[in-house]
Amino acid sequence: MDARSLTPADLSRAHASFADCTCNAIARNAVTSVGVRKAARDPQAVALASTTFDVQLTQGDVCDQERSGRCWMFASLNTMRFRIMKKLKLKTFELSQSYPLFWDKYERCNWFFEHVIETAGEPLASRDIAFLLADPLCDGGQWDMFASLVKKYGVVPKEAMPETACSSNTGDLDGYLTRYIRMGAKRLREAVRTGAEADEVAAIKRELMDGCYRVLAICLGEPPASFEARIRDKDDKLVVNGTYTPIDFFREFVDMNLDDFVSVINAPTDDKPYLHSYSVKFLGNVIEDGGVRHVNLPIEALKRAAIAQLKDGLPVWFGSDVDQGFLPADGVLDPDALDVDTLFGLPIEAGLDKAARLDYGESLMTHAMTLQGVSLDAEGNPTRWRIENSWGDDHGKDGYDIASDRWFDEYVYQVVVDKKYLTAEELAAYKMEPIELAPWDPMGALAH
Repeated sequence: MDARSLTPADLSRAHASFADCTCNAIARNAVTSVGVRKAARDPQAVALASTTFDVQLTQGDVCDQERSGRCWMFASLNTMRFRIMKKLKLKTFELSQSYPLFWDKYERCNWFFEHVIETAGEPLASRDIAFLLADPLCDGGQWDMFASLVKKYGVVPKEAMPETACSSNTGDLDGYLTRYIRMGAKRLREAVRTGAEADEVAAIKRELMDGCYRVLAICLGEPPASFEARIRDKDDKLVVNGTYTPIDFFREFVDMNLDDFVSVINAPTDDKPYLHSYSVKFLGNVIEDGGVRHVNLPIEALKRAAIAQLKDGLPVWFGSDVDQGFLPADGVLDPDALDVDTLFGLPIEAGLDKAARLDYGESLMTHAMTLQGVSLDAEGNPTRWRIENSWGDDHGKDGYDIASDRWFDEYVYQVVVDKKYLTAEELAAYKMEPIELAPWDPMGALAH
């Protein structure tokens, strides 16, 4: 028999090993009845997830991204609506999420076509081209991409461009528009490869972009060039009454210098030395604004900057691997709250450290949220973090999640903070010419 094959002796040994311990039968009975997470749930660890924090910001009603992958937009808009609520003394307020969705999809189509033209000489079988074509219009994105949209198009209140069936559930919009732009990719590649002049290729792209606009306008409605806004504060006083462009509304009421905010990542892998700047190939949306930029720092630097910004009364956008150590019903993010290794008697969670999880495909950024609070010990070190999610108020603790500091260590990969919270050395590293990472690098995963 082939030495690589499983034999009857192998099966007998595995069965005997399983039957040898009564705890395996207990674990089997529990897991087959209620599932892994409920069986592995540690109630004592869950009980530590207090909802009161030393530094705690007050936000409005919890938003809901519904059946879409717009977490990065919701998290970004949550940081901005917080400023509006504070400035105007509002009980709650919501910015339109379908407005940046329209412009992101439109800009991303242009971004895609430009890269198709640029790489037209490469074979379809190349890994880069396969990546470009795989999922060009996914809902995911990065802070830098959102900042590019806002600088160009501004923001509007939700009433000015409300949700539609296709913004709340983006599957068909993404699917049909992706099919259309793949056809466009074929036309553009063939035009370039058969020697078409640059102006001929540009004309094809303009025609294709008109088609993209049509699909988006049918699915989402056309974005307003201007709108009337009337907003009352918590005392029912009319504090906003006028006509605004989206850019003017952002400048007057959000009042945020987007260029002051930088992306700080924690990727403790050998291929990404600390105190270096990084970009990700093909990752972006607004072509004239370039791609994304991160500076890689130890996790302690991310915490220090996040705590400083929270203490100054502003929330913090961050990216993480949300499903790890997560009990959704409890709204708890804590590796200790899920004792999976004891349940199975195997080093499932303990087997890989943070760097190895990134290297071996076990972890990457999957979700963006905002930090809205932190608890500190006697030495000023964080113990728990308060997180505003975008899954509605029936999720977790009235729409919020509570993360242990150990979860932050293991599964937070990015924070976006005002550059004033970085040291001179860290800021100099951010400003370095970025090292370009592969399109499929885990530090670009939030946009896929």
